[in-house]
Amino acid sequence: MDNFSRPHSAGRRPNGNRQTVDGFMARPSAAPLTPKAAQYKPTASQINPQRHRVDEFKRAEGFHAAGRRNLHPVQPAASHAQAHPKPAFASNVDLTTPATKKSRKKAQAKHGKFYTFRKWGLRTAGISLVLVLAAGGLLFGKGYIKLHKVFQGGSRAASLTANVDPTLLKGEGDGRINVLLLGVGGAQHDGGDLTDTLMVASVDPVNNQAVLLSIPRDLWTKMPNNYIANYQKINAAYESGKYKYLGKQDRSNADHKAVLAGFDGIDSTIERVAGIPIHYNMLVDFQAFSQAVDTVGGVTINAPEKLYDPTMAWENKWNPTLAVQGVNNFDGKHALMYARSRETTSDFARGERQRQLLVALKEKTANMGTLTNPMKLSGLLSAFGDNVQSDISISDMTRMASIMKKIPSNQILSVSLAEEGNSFVTTGNINGMSVVMPKAGLEDYSKIQEYIRSKLKDGYIAKENANITILNGSGVAGLATEKATELKSYGYNVGVVDNAPTEDYATTRIVDMTRGSKKYTLNYLKKRLAVDATTTQLPTGILAGNANIVIILGSDASETAQN
Repeated sequence: MDNFSRPHSAGRRPNGNRQTVDGFMARPSAAPLTPKAAQYKPTASQINPQRHRVDEFKRAEGFHAAGRRNLHPVQPAASHAQAHPKPAFASNVDLTTPATKKSRKKAQAKHGKFYTFRKWGLRTAGISLVLVLAAGGLLFGKGYIKLHKVFQGGSRAASLTANVDPTLLKGEGDGRINVLLLGVGGAQHDGGDLTDTLMVASVDPVNNQAVLLSIPRDLWTKMPNNYIANYQKINAAYESGKYKYLGKQDRSNADHKAVLAGFDGIDSTIERVAGIPIHYNMLVDFQAFSQAVDTVGGVTINAPEKLYDPTMAWENKWNPTLAVQGVNNFDGKHALMYARSRETTSDFARGERQRQLLVALKEKTANMGTLTNPMKLSGLLSAFGDNVQSDISISDMTRMASIMKKIPSNQILSVSLAEEGNSFVTTGNINGMSVVMPKAGLEDYSKIQEYIRSKLKDGYIAKENANITILNGSGVAGLATEKATELKSYGYNVGVVDNAPTEDYATTRIVDMTRGSKKYTLNYLKKRLAVDATTTQLPTGILAGNANIVIILGSDASETAQN
């Protein structure tokens, strides 16, 4: 299990844990949770292994002049005016002809239309410019207010900083930026706080890569507290934390501290299941997602197969076909149906469709220049309003946006826990409810964590790619092999695994043959192996070979492993 601890900053969240790109929601499978819901961890006899299908401003909008100026042209000195007679206008007037009243009238008669056109043209351009500037200022004001309403966070992922100090990285995985995307129905829907979409958008800012990881909404797991139930589906963890803070069930998100308490609840649960740190959260409801898709002009999806769902036909003009096999152009309403449907497929298939929609929305946003188009950006912000909650600061969001622009869509990996050849969960039945459980057994997430780590490798470890030799000097048989397997699961490049010449090492040593050039890898290894310092000198009888780092395991490594 990863030893990630949350940063403690005053004022971040109600429990003091931390300082303060779209989710989707599926139709809730059950009514809002009540104390009558299942509240216990089932015994083996209660589990049926039978598989189941799985803007508001007080000032009126517009331009408001700060005041009027008394603008009068400065009169030229008499001598200057006599020396340089000024023509009535700069058209084709003979400047050698004295500017008499007769000549001026003649010129004006000849060029009057042009003079009038130019005068009003300049006035119109001036007025247009003022209106554009006023509208831009208004848009900025609205945008600024809405941005601050949505992005209220204060914490940040250390890896968002270029050339971050390695000591600020708490452990493997902190070299990525993990954003938990939560999709809910919203206050107008029954079960509106059930996060029926749980997806981790994991960004590697070092190597410009990203992964979308879906967590099954029906995963039966221990809740962050026992407000509603001790055990429930994982989609209840957010509302459990939120309702515990409020002391009541309230589907509105008017209390931001309650939202943050909900984030804490779901974060702690996801971290325990997936074994990765969650740095940020974004919660989106039906309306925000649908309007966001419409704002960018819809999305294009290449469906691998026809999606047929009679239970949603009433939303599709009584047409049960929600998508045809091949290319589909979806507006917000149809994109939402595509994301929600699972009646005729499965929750796992729906997760794949949701990841597909996120990539399509990201691609459309980039191609349409939404973030640089004031009207489209205003539309997106209006779509957010009260329909999006997050704990991301504006500066962090801006930084993440700049990173995502560098990542091609084909470099975004889609990961599920129930893929063909890599399935780590199964379905079962608990008190009449269809649930998802780890194949290894309830609350055994070891294989799931190992698989997720292999897909979400730490960016710094991957970039440095240090060649590591592990030698067993503890006298405990098999310890080197055990440590090698553990390090490999975190993405380390382990080469030679062998016994040390002697078995009398009481403490573990890390020998750095690169003299500090692999600083991130060294930092992680020191924390994982509980080694305070490294050395550049190998003990007598040990050769480094091609290794950049040599680890000599002492008997303390065996004690650490047992703890």
